[in-house]
Amino acid sequence: MLAHQSLMPPFSLRGKQGIAEFFARVGCIQYDPVNIVGRSPELVLAARVGDFRPEMLYEALYEDRLLIDGFDKMMAIFMRRDWPSFRRTRAIAFASLGHSPEVVAEVFDEVRAAVEAKGPITWEDTGLDRIVDWAWGPTKIGRAALEAMCVRGDLVIHHRDGVRKVYDLAERCIPREVFEAPDPNVTDDEYAEFRVARRIGGIGLLWDKAGDGWLGTREISTKDRRLAIARLVARGDLIKVNVDGVPQSLYMRACDETTLQATLEAASEAEAGGAGEMVALSPLDNLLWDRALVRALFGFDYVWELYKPAAQRQYGHYVLPVLAGDRFVARFQPARDGDSGAIVVENWWWEPDVKPTRALRAAAERCVERIAECGGAPGVRFARGW
Repeated sequence: MLAHQSLMPPFSLRGKQGIAEFFARVGCIQYDPVNIVGRSPELVLAARVGDFRPEMLYEALYEDRLLIDGFDKMMAIFMRRDWPSFRRTRAIAFASLGHSPEVVAEVFDEVRAAVEAKGPITWEDTGLDRIVDWAWGPTKIGRAALEAMCVRGDLVIHHRDGVRKVYDLAERCIPREVFEAPDPNVTDDEYAEFRVARRIGGIGLLWDKAGDGWLGTREISTKDRRLAIARLVARGDLIKVNVDGVPQSLYMRACDETTLQATLEAASEAEAGGAGEMVALSPLDNLLWDRALVRALFGFDYVWELYKPAAQRQYGHYVLPVLAGDRFVARFQPARDGDSGAIVVENWWWEPDVKPTRALRAAAERCVERIAECGGAPGVRFARGW
């Protein structure tokens, strides 16, 4: 899993080519607007791409348009070339949108005309501020219409101004040969197989077990998922993998078998588990998509507690896991100094089986300094007694 995720070793990819290589392997990375020391997709790429800077992702998304800001594993970023494969996904998502779909649909023509006339727009530019009952509650109809038309594929996110979405016509942002390409998954069975194999590839190894690893594939029932896995295994497109100490079989894509073999050969030549470089992971990192699987394979119990009431949090509202070699060794709670913009490590928790040596502490400092350098923070400060 770590080799598949370009985390063994970390920081091994370079530049925009490295970003494209990673997306080609895992399909998508999850998006979230929370920004403490970097937004989730930026932290994901910073852990893999040694020279990553946030502007590289912005350019790939909104200038080069090699990537699309859309939906896959929930809100996600994926390669433009995959647009045709998500035709069913968009149709199914659109059909289940909102509490007043017919009311919102009445203004679609008006919204489209505004985009055609004005170019990329925000919901304020529509001039439609009547309140309607929408998916997330009472919402201005202009905003609901833009969201709905984006889900359906009429519009795409042209760019973001911070977390503010600016929309444009999809056909103006996606080349015609991609925008008009038919869905390569002709049947429902083919679509289920595509979604299953893609999600397994997004992590590297995954089991056929309900959990966070399958979030965003609600249009495929448990029965259909199991049938799709069985067909893919029978065809040789998926391989069943057994791991010592894990009672349930896992699955990997057959196209990733060379990575598995290379990793096994390397492990036979050098003992795994060395401290190596420490790398902080986003709470929504692909490696962490299935928290139960991470617990079973790595013995690391992690929950993103951002949306938990404060009294129920064990660690903190925004805590990043720390990986060293093939072990999770720590987790920490970062914040920003309001005056200087420096990163402040408010708390650092070593895992119970880790003895914090001087070398480990030095590696921890380098780990946080990398995040600061990537995000342009002027420095790092650790709380006393960390």
